[in-house]
Amino acid sequence: MKSAPGKSSERSRIHSGGRASHGPAQAAPPSKIERAAQILDILETAHPEAKCALDYRNPFELVSATILSAQCTDERVNQVTPALFRRYPDAQKMARAKPEDLEAIVRPTGFFRSKSKSLLGCASALAERHGGEVPRTMDEMTALPGVGRKTASVVLGHAYDIAEGIAVDTHVFRVTNRLGIARADDPLEVERQLMAIIPRERWTRTTDLVIFHGRKICIARRPLCGKCPVFALCRWPLRQAYAMGETPRAPRPAKRGPRKANAGTKAAAAKAGAPKVAAGKKARARQ
Repeated sequence: MKSAPGKSSERSRIHSGGRASHGPAQAAPPSKIERAAQILDILETAHPEAKCALDYRNPFELVSATILSAQCTDERVNQVTPALFRRYPDAQKMARAKPEDLEAIVRPTGFFRSKSKSLLGCASALAERHGGEVPRTMDEMTALPGVGRKTASVVLGHAYDIAEGIAVDTHVFRVTNRLGIARADDPLEVERQLMAIIPRERWTRTTDLVIFHGRKICIARRPLCGKCPVFALCRWPLRQAYAMGETPRAPRPAKRGPRKANAGTKAAAAKAGAPKVAAGKKARARQ
């Protein structure tokens, strides 16, 4: 069946975004892999000083400091760890610590009882299973009390230069979702998506760069989109408003009026024994 005259040229204009198909070909938009690489290259240039913000001298100190960093700033952790490691410089000595002594030292980091328990459990496991040494595999790391994938990725990547994952903290979670190189509500899913588009040799550096960018530019409440070096590659719908110095308003939830009971609801209420109003009382009420 032949096409009607003029329709083929119309279709070509639609498929080419409104331009005639015989014109010069436009460059295809970058894939997510290419865009992620461009973003990391730009962040590397913009933030060359980005690094793990926790102070440590060996893998044991790093795993301990990372446990303490949960729900706490790295600056506060760095204020606490000097005294902690002076008293307990290795896993064997920390494993013999009294819980109340540990709690007194790490109290400023918050959740001190839970963190003290994790430190004791981790140190004991290191002393008993690994001769006091921090292991070098993800499975062995995550088997330690108080150590999840994020902590394990930080320690393996920075202490041993072993890339087993991408540590997704609150900054990495927020920034990568805004940039549009990850789309998920779960940190583990964000990590999976990032690992699929970023080369393994850049995994550890990705965490450092994105965290630094999240702290300095892509701030949670009032991001500095006007100063963002990757603004052109960002996919966050609110970026333009923040770049203009405006604060976007969250959409108001739709108002719902009172729900009217349908016949089924009325019948169910009557069956359940809802009180009935006599006809005479109804008439007096209307008067």
